[in-house]
Amino acid sequence: MSVKLEKCEHADLKQLQAISIETFNDTFKDQNSPENMKAYLERAFHKQQLEKELANLDSAFYFIYYEEEIAGYLKVNVNEAQSELMGDESLEVERIYVRHQYQGKGLGKYLMNKAIEEAVAQNKKSIWLGVWEKNDSAIGFYQKIGFVQTGAHSFYMGDEEQIDLIMTKTLA
Repeated sequence: MSVKLEKCEHADLKQLQAISIETFNDTFKDQNSPENMKAYLERAFHKQQLEKELANLDSAFYFIYYEEEIAGYLKVNVNEAQSELMGDESLEVERIYVRHQYQGKGLGKYLMNKAIEEAVAQNKKSIWLGVWEKNDSAIGFYQKIGFVQTGAHSFYMGDEEQIDLIMTKTLA
């Protein structure tokens, strides 16, 4: 199995946008209305929005390649780029997106290990993420690797308010 990571650059914008839309849609389309999905995808993964995220020095995107194909990506945030005020000692895992055909190959764990490695390299004391309260498989995965629920916040899918659980892992 050949797996590698590469940091995303501005030139990767089109691929980043396509994978974002594909993976989010594949994961959540069955639990949400088409109107709310469309509204969210257009806002969250609009070209200008992703350009802004790529340009933020407190965020980093990494493509994961499996057998030379882009299988997904990781997005991490520190400092002011975090989506919640969690402080300078935290790193947020904002997105772990693995394309449907590459799931079940350990790539999510590989990406999470990269996020933890980044947090340790930056002397962070904790790593955190938000996960939809109805995404049982993701919640189970995070619990298995040491994350615990420490809060919750609202997430808007179009005009529908949903709840994301905030899960945190303290680093040694």
